[in-house]
This record gives sequence, structure tokens and C-alpha cells, in this order.
Amino acid sequence: MLWMALLSVVVAAIAVILVAQGDPAMHIHMLIATGLGVFFTILLGTGLMVLTFLSAQSGHDDEVSRHKEDQ
Repeated sequence: MLWMALLSVVVAAIAVILVAQGDPAMHIHMLIATGLGVFFTILLGTGLMVLTFLSAQSGHDDEVSRHKEDQ
């Protein structure tokens, strides 16, 4: 979980730097919104992908497909 948060912080920092370089008159509120938006988007995306892989490896997906075949 820590590596996902670190990845999100790094990507958010890169996004804020790129936005700040594009327009030097950028307001601090826009930079904060960009950083938080990118941070939570990357964190949510990586979290959902981890849950998908864990679900596939634990066999929960196989149980659902067997249940559908039985009906």
C-alpha cells in the first residue's frame, strides 16, 4: 500500500510542476486542485487494479463462474 501512495505523490508532483511551468500566473488553488486530483486518481486506479489481481489469484472469480454454470 505504501508504494501506491508514493507513486501517487510522485505523479502528482510531476503534474503540478508541468502545470506550473505552462502558465507562470497560475493560482495556488489550481495547483492544489491539480495535485489532489491526480493523487487520488492514481491512488484509486492502482488500488482497484490490485484488488482485481488479488481477486483473480484467490479464486473468487472461479467460484462465481461455477455458480453461474450451476444455475
